[in-house]
Amino acid sequence: MWHRTVNDLMTTPVVRARQDTGFKEIAKLLAEHDITAVPVVDDDEHAVGMVSEADLLCKEAAQLDPAGLLPVLRPGPADRTKAEATTAQGLMNSPAVTARPQWTVVEAAQVMERHHVKRLPVVDEADRLVGLVSRADLLRVFLRGDSAIREEISGEVLLRTLGIAPGAATVRVVDGRVSLTGTVERKSLVPVVVRLCQGVDGVVDVSAELHHRVDDTPTVPESQASRRAGLAI
Repeated sequence: MWHRTVNDLMTTPVVRARQDTGFKEIAKLLAEHDITAVPVVDDDEHAVGMVSEADLLCKEAAQLDPAGLLPVLRPGPADRTKAEATTAQGLMNSPAVTARPQWTVVEAAQVMERHHVKRLPVVDEADRLVGLVSRADLLRVFLRGDSAIREEISGEVLLRTLGIAPGAATVRVVDGRVSLTGTVERKSLVPVVVRLCQGVDGVVDVSAELHHRVDDTPTVPESQASRRAGLAI
């Protein structure tokens, strides 16, 4: 099975800022390139942080309302520092949370979720910036066509990986939702089929109505079955 990696999905070349890049220059970069954040690099092209529109807005939010109608905000220490910053070094969120080009979509998504970030600078073995991957980039796997998903499940998952002959199982894919019907040799194969299909790029959901010829699942010893029955009562 083949899965698209961060290297396949990331944006390159990357618009970047230096630690001494000024506030207005960062705002200009965001506007000119129609982006919402830029990674910050040091002199060796190592990613050291990220500056987003939200970081720049700290300065605007800290200003007094010209009409005098809004209450004065009292930002926390971190926002106060950003409101007073004039360069990327003071504005950026640091250290940078990064990804590697060889990561799978799942790995990158889990890191984004864990750190509550919307994008990841991608770095090579020397930690030099080589790309940028965003949540929108990761979601591109779901643009994959139903026919491509069906072909991978039928050819790679069922036939080559699990040895299930063509025609033994029917694969139907509609809007990324996979339906499996048919008969497999062993009952223990059913959850394996479902799990592997769920891992195919672009799959949204998997439902299976698969029969089996041989029930090879472990049986519960009579003593354990009686004990469980007693607990249920």
